[in-house]
Amino acid sequence: STPTPPSQILSGLVGSEMCIRDRGKTMDLGLTGKVAVVTGGSKGIGEAITRTLLAEGAHVANVNRSSTEGEALEAEYAAKGQRCKFIQGDLIQMDACELAVKTTLAEFGTIDILINNAGVNDGVSLTDGPKAFLSSLQNNLIHYYAMAHYALEALKKSQGAIINISSKVATTGQGGTSGYAASKGGINGMTREWALDLAADNIRVNTVVPAETWTPLYAELIDQSSDPAAARKQIEDIIPLGSRFTSSQEIADMVVFLASQRSLHTTGQIHYVDGGYTHLDRKYTSRSNNVDLSK
Repeated sequence: STPTPPSQILSGLVGSEMCIRDRGKTMDLGLTGKVAVVTGGSKGIGEAITRTLLAEGAHVANVNRSSTEGEALEAEYAAKGQRCKFIQGDLIQMDACELAVKTTLAEFGTIDILINNAGVNDGVSLTDGPKAFLSSLQNNLIHYYAMAHYALEALKKSQGAIINISSKVATTGQGGTSGYAASKGGINGMTREWALDLAADNIRVNTVVPAETWTPLYAELIDQSSDPAAARKQIEDIIPLGSRFTSSQEIADMVVFLASQRSLHTTGQIHYVDGGYTHLDRKYTSRSNNVDLSK
């Protein structure tokens, strides 16, 4: 059959579920029955990824430190006849990473997709010292390696996919967050290394990079300002495409597509889902710029 031209594919969102349609027909992402491990899959971007995978018919093992949200998600989808296994674990402990993989294999028998998402911008700066810096790497980088290491044999058997979640901070810097910046830069580097290392095993490895993405945590931070509406608008004004935050769902859509059978020849790529925030010329969004450089 003739492939559908990309220009004819329209994307629509219904609630938290992703639907990709072509003339009213759903694009099959080939994820039905696939098993995905998602770290930090209970809140924010991670929750959107978990829900989108489930909407596409995948089974999810959600590894998270906090139990409340994870158990609630498991119960919600169990009531629908879907499998969203919650695995409690603090991923700074290497034993917890190994146990998460073993528990997933005991529950589902296979791992097709690993999504490394857990992490936190902990604000560990150059002045905080080596001990704090190493702790930041544990929070944001080391468990990405550990999860891939422990899941490797299963991923080789399934010829699966790894998707890492990075941050624009690895490219732009932020100030005052050396540990997080180093971790996210390391994630981008490991993505390229693993893509080469695992190509012979038909394992695809890609990274998705959020920038200004609206999550409950971001909303909390904005609400702490003296004028939350003005603070939000100030950030939105420097985002070229649509002058708005990226949604968690838009990050999840890219992640799930990269995990899918519709993305079988994409590997080693760093995908920026950010409305042009990271790379496009700041003069475009600068109100103080009145110089015409088009001629």
